[in-house]
Amino acid sequence: MKLKSNFITQTIDDIQFLVPVGAEAFSGIVRSNSTAAFIVDCLKQETTQAAIVDAMTAKYDAPRQEIAGDVANIIDTLRKINALEE
Repeated sequence: MKLKSNFITQTIDDIQFLVPVGAEAFSGIVRSNSTAAFIVDCLKQETTQAAIVDAMTAKYDAPRQEIAGDVANIIDTLRKINALEE
């Protein structure tokens, strides 16, 4: 899976904003905390949900199960706004 090329990110004061450009059904702005921003950054290249969980487990000191739940929630949100190529 990968973030669609017609979604761009911009970081301002440590807050990442995800914005659709072009003719997307979603016409809002997604404001991401650092965890969500890390996941979105991973999705800028082709990856898997398991690979994102692995990367987050290596970076953050949190239980793997908690990280996996966070990743699943963010990916679900990105799917709902049609931001992912799968």
